[in-house]
Amino acid sequence: MINTLRSVGYGTSGTLLNIHAHIYLLVDHIETSALKARGIKLGFTPDVLTFAVADLTVLLVLMATRNAGEAVSLVKAGKWPELGFSPFLLCGPQIGSGVYGTKPYTVGFIGFGRIAKMALKRLSPYGISRCLYANRRSAKASNPLGSTEEDTALAREMNIGLVHGAPLPYIAAESDLVIVLAPGGPETHHIVDEGFLRKMKPTAVLVNTSRGTLVDTDALVEALQENWIWSAGLDVVEGEPNITADHPLLQLPRAVILPHIGSATVDTREAMARLAVENLINGLKGDRIEHQVSL
Repeated sequence: MINTLRSVGYGTSGTLLNIHAHIYLLVDHIETSALKARGIKLGFTPDVLTFAVADLTVLLVLMATRNAGEAVSLVKAGKWPELGFSPFLLCGPQIGSGVYGTKPYTVGFIGFGRIAKMALKRLSPYGISRCLYANRRSAKASNPLGSTEEDTALAREMNIGLVHGAPLPYIAAESDLVIVLAPGGPETHHIVDEGFLRKMKPTAVLVNTSRGTLVDTDALVEALQENWIWSAGLDVVEGEPNITADHPLLQLPRAVILPHIGSATVDTREAMARLAVENLINGLKGDRIEHQVSL
């Protein structure tokens, strides 16, 4: 839904434009080098999206795990009368510690910033025995890392058995749920690729609410077709918004696709607009821009 902003839109050196007041959190689709070359400041809107995106992440976790996308499609197609009854019709894996509260359940995060931690907080009442995360330090490590003091405090606060960093292959193999919440860009392009998906459990769920480019679409289509994983919930897709009805992911019953609405609550969008306007006014006045990207 967000088109890439390239240097052609910023004029030449000496342009009257001196601030770009961006209304979103992530800026990977903006050619920041062009802004820097022209001395244009870039404002953005952090923090205010945290609750909304975390909520939508949990929504996709529930929909993808419980086959809700497929179920809604069947009802809308008028096929409910044809379903009959089967004890395991449209059943999916149980989220969290299960019926008896004793089942181990691991959530793995790719990216572990504010939104990821808020999503974890939302999920913690389901009973999470372990949280793994990949950040710049742990993603390429050869072995899982020990828990830091912050990890231990977070585990205690959220009543989670264990929180620690881990390399990507470990997260893929160990997690019952993988949530992608890292920034876009060359460093994270296709970080979830065929190799990652092949390592995941056949009952595992993948959710992406960050950037579509982090997940290799072709590999994900194959993973769902061949039952490498259980399902996927996506708020973002490579090539968006050009996702037409014949897109391969839309043909798969266990792929839940939303049109990039992570921050789409009235409260959040109003707060984003307010921050963008404040950034713009401060930039035009020559005052300090409180929420400014370091170029």
